[in-house]
Parts: sequence; C-alpha cells; structure tokens
Amino acid sequence: MIRHKVTIKNPTGLHLRPAGNLCKEAMKYKCSVSFIFNGSIANAKSVLSVLGACVKCGNEIELICEGEDEEEAMNALVNAVESGLGE
Repeated sequence: MIRHKVTIKNPTGLHLRPAGNLCKEAMKYKCSVSFIFNGSIANAKSVLSVLGACVKCGNEIELICEGEDEEEAMNALVNAVESGLGE
C-alpha cells in the first residue's frame, strides 16, 4: 500500500466533471484506489463516493493505492490531480 498527499487545484473542487475524470483514471488500474479527506475514506473508483466527500479547491487529500499496479496508478492519479483533472 502506498499513500501520497495532493492538493486539489480545480477552482470548483471535485464537482461532477473532475470527479468523473478522477474515477475514469482510477478505473484503469486493478489496485484499489481511495482517498482520505476530513477523516473519511472515499472510493476513488466511485463518482458518488468522490462527490460525497465534498472536496473543495485548496483541500488536501491523501490518495491510497493498494494492489499489484499501485505505483503506476499512484503516479497517474497524482499527475491527473496536479494537472487539474481536465479543467
């Protein structure tokens, strides 16, 4: 299991479009992908779980990848978040 903290840069936070992009990226990998925000764990492969976390611009989340391709997944997800998740 690996963990990495990232800051959400999207001006509107993780609303539907960036949440969907995060999920789409996470679904490419076999490992489990989740994140911790405000003491709660959200499944990064579920749009409803990501939206339910209510992550705003400037908030820090801790991504967690666990499984056979965890390092590859983590690198891709960190890059996606840091590049603004398509926005």
